[in-house]
Amino acid sequence: MYNILVVDDEVMIRTLIKKYAEFDGYSVTEATDGMDAIVKFKNNKFDIIIMDIMMPELDGFSACREIRKTSDVPIIMLSARGEDYDKINGFEIGIDDYVVKPFSPKELMLRVAAIMKRSKSASSESEQKNEVVSLADGALIVDFTARIVTIDGKRVDMSPKEYDLFFYMIKNKNIALSRDKLLSDVWGYDFFGDDRTLDTHIKILRKSLGKYSDMIVTIRGVGYRFEEKI
Repeated sequence: MYNILVVDDEVMIRTLIKKYAEFDGYSVTEATDGMDAIVKFKNNKFDIIIMDIMMPELDGFSACREIRKTSDVPIIMLSARGEDYDKINGFEIGIDDYVVKPFSPKELMLRVAAIMKRSKSASSESEQKNEVVSLADGALIVDFTARIVTIDGKRVDMSPKEYDLFFYMIKNKNIALSRDKLLSDVWGYDFFGDDRTLDTHIKILRKSLGKYSDMIVTIRGVGYRFEEKI
């Protein structure tokens, strides 16, 4: 049974999510704001967090940054605002998904299931033998098991989802990857893919790669391809 921490200052939102989560077999703990969430997170083990942004005491972004100092636990952010700025800010600090209010609780639980499926798969892969890939004549080093990327000898910090997307593209190097396939294989959204989520992560990933950003090639009308520049 997976344990979910639901963080929202609105009791009706927490109650609604808890109802659907428990129906799907999850165990749910509630937190009323970001500060309450951090305290409960430090004293309990959770498999995924669903957190609102606008809350008293401590907002969701600040709480997420604090949690990311010690954990890569999956985080779904809830917000009444759907601006790209908020989404990019959330993804850059390491959230896994962004859901705009009002939302469908059924869709939210599908997103939870998709993330947990990917998380379990990633854990299984990490138990396999270490794999290191050298690109750009050794200037770009990718350690899949340790989840470390270095460029010109300097470590590049990426969010958990950036790592997932980058590693997937490298393992499928020189292959045209459609948006639907990327969303399905990296996020698990084969039922409600959101192109904006993917495009935002590609933008963030290119920023992280710096001078090697052109290794991610946009294929108009299709998706993206990772190719090593010779």
